[in-house]
Amino acid sequence: MGSVAIFQNGKIIYTRSAGFSDYENKIKANENSKYRIGSISKTITATLILKAIEEGKITLDKKLADFYPSIKNADKITIEQLLQHRSGIHSFTDDEDYETWRTESKSEKELVDIISRGNSEFEPDSIFQYSNPNYILLSFILQKIYNKPYAKIVREKIVLPLGLNHTFFGSHINSQNNECYSYSYSGKWEKEAETDMSIPMGAGGIVSSPSDMVKFGNALFSGKIISKESFAEMTNLKDGYGMGIIKLPFYENTGFGHTGAIDGFSSMLSFYPESGVTFALLSNGNNYSNNEIAIAVLSEVFHKPYVIPEFKSFAVTTEDLDKYLGTYITDAMPLKLTITKKGITLIAQATGQQKLHLEARDKDIFSFDKAGIVLKFNPDKKTVLLVQGGGEYLFTRE
Repeated sequence: MGSVAIFQNGKIIYTRSAGFSDYENKIKANENSKYRIGSISKTITATLILKAIEEGKITLDKKLADFYPSIKNADKITIEQLLQHRSGIHSFTDDEDYETWRTESKSEKELVDIISRGNSEFEPDSIFQYSNPNYILLSFILQKIYNKPYAKIVREKIVLPLGLNHTFFGSHINSQNNECYSYSYSGKWEKEAETDMSIPMGAGGIVSSPSDMVKFGNALFSGKIISKESFAEMTNLKDGYGMGIIKLPFYENTGFGHTGAIDGFSSMLSFYPESGVTFALLSNGNNYSNNEIAIAVLSEVFHKPYVIPEFKSFAVTTEDLDKYLGTYITDAMPLKLTITKKGITLIAQATGQQKLHLEARDKDIFSFDKAGIVLKFNPDKKTVLLVQGGGEYLFTRE
């Protein structure tokens, strides 16, 4: 469920929406539906920092200690290192207990205290390691240097100048404002809990539509928000990451942009300088790979061959599934694959990983399309062949 948009030659040339912004009330998504864009917010935050540098309000070599001295290595960490995920600051969103409090409002002080309690993962600027607190802190720093809430800064510096009518810093989701809820799929669509946006801030707190995102992307990559010199700095990648920017190539086309995920939302924004194409995909629930959907759309844009997948279903009864049940092992990797069922749905779970609700595709063949996983069972030999990403792994039932 989601929407895509393509921008080229100064205008939006294609939009398409699928699914529901509010599944429970059967409100269909449209081209102006608003989605949480997750970490594409980092591209906007990085843009704001570089704009602040152009305005003389801050410098790349400014130390974090000037704002938050309680954070470990703050006297060594620079604004540039925060932008490039080279600070060594531990990402609390990776902690096990994060899921227990992500829906609760947190103040700036509370978040800075949480970040300060975390260990330093490495010496600043020694390596790249993605960490959401880098951009949470950058959004707090923006608030300090402009003496305004982050939401207002986004509106004044990005939204109003570009005429982005469906972009804002998020709060509690309001479906009556054409805002999307997000969902996960486990045989049926189930609503995801909402992360309180006081937590991700400029690391993942912005809401937008695909049409607004391609307008923003085109303006940024065309030098209409920050100077070409600042943009060159933004796209100077170290260990694969720039300043709120990664490479997203498509065949021979060099692409720049970012991806995002928050709750059940996932997103992608990419710009291809040679052709002037900007592409955005925003999703509020999927049981198929967004990457495959992006490949399909971009193949049409760039005139590449593409075979539309055959989404074939195969009817099974709960009794049919009994012959697949059990625990399977392989010499190829140190994990077990446990196969269970719920009604007429077969469920696969690898050691330490989440349960995957499979769909029957043919006799003895099941798939989890979101991750591109196919399981081919041979009940007589008590084996299952796991196929993913070009790799094949044979498991045998214990």
